[in-house]
Amino acid sequence: MNGLTDRISTDMPQAQFVSPQGAAAGLAALAVSVLVTALTRQPIWAALGLLVMVYAMFSIKVAQQWERAAVLRLGRYQSLRGPGLFMVIPIIETVSKFVDQRVRVTDVSAETALTKDTVPVNVDAIVFWVVWDAEKSILEVQDFFQAIGLCSQTALLESIGRHELAELIAQREKLGKELQRLLDEKTNPWGITIHSVEIRDVRIPSELQDAMSREAQAQRERHARIILGTAETEISEKFAQASLVYRDNPTALHLRAMNMLYEALKEKGSMVIVPSSAVETMGLGGMLGTTALARGQGVTPPPAA
Repeated sequence: MNGLTDRISTDMPQAQFVSPQGAAAGLAALAVSVLVTALTRQPIWAALGLLVMVYAMFSIKVAQQWERAAVLRLGRYQSLRGPGLFMVIPIIETVSKFVDQRVRVTDVSAETALTKDTVPVNVDAIVFWVVWDAEKSILEVQDFFQAIGLCSQTALLESIGRHELAELIAQREKLGKELQRLLDEKTNPWGITIHSVEIRDVRIPSELQDAMSREAQAQRERHARIILGTAETEISEKFAQASLVYRDNPTALHLRAMNMLYEALKEKGSMVIVPSSAVETMGLGGMLGTTALARGQGVTPPPAA
């Protein structure tokens, strides 16, 4: 929380007690009064110039284009001022902190938060928000920057507890939209709108990472074995269907054998040894001789048993 407090002090500037423009105007008025006093020899001009200088120094304020400030008169809200030059009545009127109406960024984190399946995780997120009503942000909440940081952290912890680890890793966009909706409901009464919430990182302990890696590897091996077994079953079924076709049609079986032999002999330098019984049974003698002469390759049948 110390880092968050430091950011608040820099992101929410206080109204300057004496603005540079007021100091310059006061010094200019004092210089003019001194010059007039020297020319007229009347001290009243010097006293008048001193009063004008004090008034200018404490009354002139300047707000940047993106800034707004609330003016309180004797503790009561009067109006919203800025951007540009504006004046207040010293002592009677005071100026609140300047409110930056640009899009702001707040980083939040949840350390060792438990998911729905009781897995400890560290989650980092970024919240983009903007003050759309400076009057509400000043009057309705004491420190809206710190309030947004604490609300974001609480909402992040609650959202982590409602989701499993797989959802946190695979559905970061969905989690961000859920956080944006929850935060927007809380901050709208303060004049603040949450533009978006982005989940930047989800970290788990190294021991759990190793266990998850082994589990994923085992799942992949199991899946590969199932695919291989399914392929073997399908191949055996096809062979069984083919055997039924070849059983009732010997000619088709011979043609298939001839085709397989031809495919084997197409490669140059190949030699195929065919049993003599197969040559006699399938009538491959003529085909083997023709193929050998055409390809210039020899086919040596083994001697008959």
